[in-house]
Amino acid sequence: MTPASSNDARPDIAGLELAELEARLAELGAPRYHARQIFAWIHRRGVTDFAAMSDLPKGLRSRLADAWTVGTPKLTRKDVSIDGTTKYLFEFADGTRIESVYIPDTPAQTFCISSQVGCAMACAFCLTGKMGLIRHLTAAEIEGQVRVLAHDLGLAAPDRAFNIVVMGMGEPLHNYDATLKALRIVGDPAGFGVPARRITLSTVGLVPGIEKLGREPFMPNLAISLHASHEEQRDALVPVNRKYDLEALIEACKRFPVKRRSRITFEYVLLKGVNDTPEDARRLVKLLDGIKGKINLLPLNAAPGIPFERPDDRRVDAFAKILADKGLTVSVRKSRGRDIRAACGQLIVEGQSNKKTAAQKLASAL
Repeated sequence: MTPASSNDARPDIAGLELAELEARLAELGAPRYHARQIFAWIHRRGVTDFAAMSDLPKGLRSRLADAWTVGTPKLTRKDVSIDGTTKYLFEFADGTRIESVYIPDTPAQTFCISSQVGCAMACAFCLTGKMGLIRHLTAAEIEGQVRVLAHDLGLAAPDRAFNIVVMGMGEPLHNYDATLKALRIVGDPAGFGVPARRITLSTVGLVPGIEKLGREPFMPNLAISLHASHEEQRDALVPVNRKYDLEALIEACKRFPVKRRSRITFEYVLLKGVNDTPEDARRLVKLLDGIKGKINLLPLNAAPGIPFERPDDRRVDAFAKILADKGLTVSVRKSRGRDIRAACGQLIVEGQSNKKTAAQKLASAL
């Protein structure tokens, strides 16, 4: 797969949904059925050279090459953890870079993908937030991460299933349209055919985006980055809470149309001496009362630049026991890829940054 050139003015065909591709072919005077063939060549087979799409008429291949390009993120580095987790560093045509992560056997194969270069949310325990928001990714750039990982790992064949979590760099609901379009592309049976039940989108709590997500025909599973048990605490840890507070977030979760056999996942990063007390656990039980959900506890993945510490296992277990004893479904997530800084909250690309004050201004303006 060949990365797109920054000097290439042609639009990126990889960012088109199948129906859009059919319409573009009609404009070229070509039969619509060729769209499904092109879609499969690009996404399922990973072919970016129109000349190699052998079941298309030669004339059409030539016209496609004149009108379109197939953009692919450039893989510039790959780090493999001792536990098999793999971190991918991608560069786009404009020189911006992001990271994606492959997590094996969780219990399925899982791709953790990014939706933005950096992030405007400025969560206190997350390295990505320290970059500020550089820019949104396009649908093609989001889908391209899945495409490269699937072909690099030999998971692109129709009989090879994988999960996707939109939990990498960025806040996906801040880049709503491009993110959902990319997920529809990877979910199309003509391409990878990843069903919505195998996709999870994580948000810090952009309430309008959550409500909009609940009306989507292709609706991924919802995960909420909660991390606090009361308003003041969440204001300090997750600044966007000052715009969409905990009460509004919980009410949005209660209204969210959870699918049959599904639950909303609440992610809770445990910070030593900050939000890991028995009182926090008991408040969390009350907060989530009446919601069809489950709680993932994530002991902090400490890193230079994060001003918090990881609680010890005994404290984590005590917190989890309070939740479980009250009937909540709770799990303690095992950190993966910590030795290569690929764990939750550790993704950051050095040399790219926006001023933190600018990031906070963007977050408060949502």
